[in-house]
Amino acid sequence: MSEITILLKAASAGDRQAADQAFALLYADLQRLARSRMRRSGSVTLLDTTALVHESWLRFQGAGAGDAGFADKQHFMGYAARVMHTVVVDFVRSRRAARHGGDVEHVTLNTAIGDLLVAHDDEILRVDEAMQQLAEADRRLHDVVELRYFGGLAETEIAAILGVTERTVQRDWQKARLFLSAALSA
Repeated sequence: MSEITILLKAASAGDRQAADQAFALLYADLQRLARSRMRRSGSVTLLDTTALVHESWLRFQGAGAGDAGFADKQHFMGYAARVMHTVVVDFVRSRRAARHGGDVEHVTLNTAIGDLLVAHDDEILRVDEAMQQLAEADRRLHDVVELRYFGGLAETEIAAILGVTERTVQRDWQKARLFLSAALSA
């Protein structure tokens, strides 16, 4: 068992010092994952990679991570990809809520930027809704998309996490793309 795996298990059990050490050791990997996630979301989310990493880590420590039972670093990175996706979607939803009756009125001097943000927010929420439909239809297809597209993991890593062959991951990826294409074009 690697040092990171031991630290993650201890952190999941509530050991604050182990959590801090795990965060320090995984920080570069989490930054890489966040950069990949932000590239896919586009810069109009107004989050930066550091904020995404830190918010994700806070959520990891806050709830549910202790039940995740990370077998190794790859499993943790898959979980981190899911958390980062959730952070981005929650950020978009809260920004949209603020725009539609929140406490503070946002004034954009350049209306083209405001229109771009609204269009991009809508796209992120449509993709999230399609991903929820995919999860209801076939959880493994959903996991493959989440780990590959949002997590930036390779097929070999995904296969190891899900306990299937690489060829199965490839087939699942093709099926999921067809499903999402149909869901997003509807």
